[in-house]
Amino acid sequence: MKKDPSTNVLGGTLMACSSQPLTGFFRDAHCNTCAEDRGSHTVCAVMTAEFLAYSKYVGNDLSTPRPEFGFPGLKPGDRWCLCAGRFLQAHDEGCAPKVHLGATHQRALEIVPLVVLESHAVDLQG
Repeated sequence: MKKDPSTNVLGGTLMACSSQPLTGFFRDAHCNTCAEDRGSHTVCAVMTAEFLAYSKYVGNDLSTPRPEFGFPGLKPGDRWCLCAGRFLQAHDEGCAPKVHLGATHQRALEIVPLVVLESHAVDLQG
């Protein structure tokens, strides 16, 4: 799998999202992506209790540990490379998490408008 260029939504170098817990489609702490990343795990989101409950409700339980997959389970405050479509869905439902723009891959813009990402941004520097 060949990674797409590591560029964020602001046009700068893609910053790390999280190494604790280790995130990303490539599990490289960045929201890098490639053609095989069908879920577009490109939005660096900061988990909230509200979003975690919402995600579980819609069928993607991110809070329960899954040791068999090396997944510790997420808690509020953790950063995670979230699927762009799930982020947009949560935005539309009024419970989107905060976003680190500098760590959100430019390919997220194929699904989520920049103005939507900016409305949830915790950083405005790339």
